[in-house]
Amino acid sequence: MVAENRVIVELAAIPENVGVARLMAAMVAAQAEFTVAEVDEVKLAVSEAVTNAIVHGYRGDSRQMVRMEAALEDGELTIVVIDHGRGIEDVALAMQAAVTTDPERMGLGFSFMEAHMDQVEVTSQVGQGTRVSMRKRPAAKDVASLKGS
Repeated sequence: MVAENRVIVELAAIPENVGVARLMAAMVAAQAEFTVAEVDEVKLAVSEAVTNAIVHGYRGDSRQMVRMEAALEDGELTIVVIDHGRGIEDVALAMQAAVTTDPERMGLGFSFMEAHMDQVEVTSQVGQGTRVSMRKRPAAKDVASLKGS
């Protein structure tokens, strides 16, 4: 197990790079004490965050870049996805289930992120972009820490 690590990547805002982001997140998560199921949860949350940046932030403008940071510190994984696109006018509203700017989408991205990560924070500024920060600690680590109490 790796105690600390940090990986940063910038991806062209194209749908094919959602898979690249998922794999990078999985590789970093696999260095901690996450189960296979927990790594899958991280991959799903990352997929949703990167897809949101591409579809909503940049509206499919493939000339733009999505930045993803993955960090392990004391067994906790932090994933940050940043775009410099349109931004979100009302973050609280956008985070509600079934709210979307694209009628062909379900609007469940933030709900999936919140369901699979321990903490999700979204900051955004209209015309400046959006930053999604997600944290997850392995469940086994939580159980182990309770035993020591």
